[in-house]
Amino acid sequence: MSFFVYRDGTLCAEGVPLPQIAAAHGTPCYVYSRAALLARLEEFRQALAGRDALVCYAVKANSNLAILNLFARAGAGFDIVSGGELARVVAAGGDPSRVVFSGVGKSADEMRQALAMGIFCFNVESAAELERLNDIAGQVVKRASIALRVNPDVDPKTHPYISTGLRGNKFGVAYGEALALYRHARALPHVDIAGIACHIGSQLLDPAPAAEAADKILTLTDRLAAEGIALRHLDLGGGIGIRYRDETPPSVAGYLAPILAKLAGRKEKILFEPGRALVGNAGILLTRIEHLKHGEEKNFAIVDAAMNDLMRPALYDAWHDILPVGQGASDTTEYEVVGPVCESGDFLGHARALAVAEGDLLSIMSAGAYGMAMSSNYNTRPRAAEVIVDGDQAFVVRERETIEQLFAGERVLP
Repeated sequence: MSFFVYRDGTLCAEGVPLPQIAAAHGTPCYVYSRAALLARLEEFRQALAGRDALVCYAVKANSNLAILNLFARAGAGFDIVSGGELARVVAAGGDPSRVVFSGVGKSADEMRQALAMGIFCFNVESAAELERLNDIAGQVVKRASIALRVNPDVDPKTHPYISTGLRGNKFGVAYGEALALYRHARALPHVDIAGIACHIGSQLLDPAPAAEAADKILTLTDRLAAEGIALRHLDLGGGIGIRYRDETPPSVAGYLAPILAKLAGRKEKILFEPGRALVGNAGILLTRIEHLKHGEEKNFAIVDAAMNDLMRPALYDAWHDILPVGQGASDTTEYEVVGPVCESGDFLGHARALAVAEGDLLSIMSAGAYGMAMSSNYNTRPRAAEVIVDGDQAFVVRERETIEQLFAGERVLP
């Protein structure tokens, strides 16, 4: 079900026409659907019904406080990769005891912060991190609950930049080294072995690699149990893909079914860490055409959004559907949809057939994940406003930055 649909020739977010949002809040502007966010979380809840399971939203996908608050109120946990993300979760009303802390480079200060807040678990990604965490926990007189993030060396069949489970990736502990590291962890006085974790990548459209990874994790779990290391939870990561163009991703239930089948009869708590799957199709980037530039080889629709607002096309050559907000014009022209940033890589879409004029609004679809979260101030461009639509009402959940805010912390030399 889409929550962004045309009504009387105008694209709407739920019950609010997008031109109304542009008039009130300007462009570029991120627009999210509250109903879409919660409906997607409910799909996970239903697929996991009857199991001891926790859905930990991957905060990196979109860390707006309003979105985190919606998920917290709906009972979600959170997967974080920085102390800043932990602070955001707490500020949004999230429960630290439902937080897992992943990431390869946790600092000593971040470890202290997470220990003080009482997070659910550290997903430890190296022997060096394990030693540091044990030392820090000892200093603050606590025991750190840990899982080793094990790299199962499974090909997720996704873009290489978002593949995280192969032996050459920076993430996790090598599968062949995990048993020895668990044995070592058992001897450390300030860590409590709670679980095991893996995450093989993002934008996964086929459940087979995740099921293969689960098989390897379960084999290792049983070997640990045979040595007296009983795990309380299994964190099987996230990565479920969404439709951007012509993909046909499985439903949440369909994706999880082969994984859950392997877990039948097991007593461990199950954790999943979806990010893109919850927010990707729940948001769009609203932008306005500044100029139409017709050239000998290509035509350009120059919009007021840019690569600093939505990095994915420039970073991954990623596709996002681009729709005119208003329907009715009949003559289409093929355009490169580009922004005003001073880079040749500043594009939002190649070769798009659009019937548009200068001043028209465009909606860049499926921009709820890794859009605002990856935005920057390159070219001293203030970051966009963010709006959540709830039925026929629109709420600003992040004000547009001002240029003055961008250099407020800077100083000139005396």
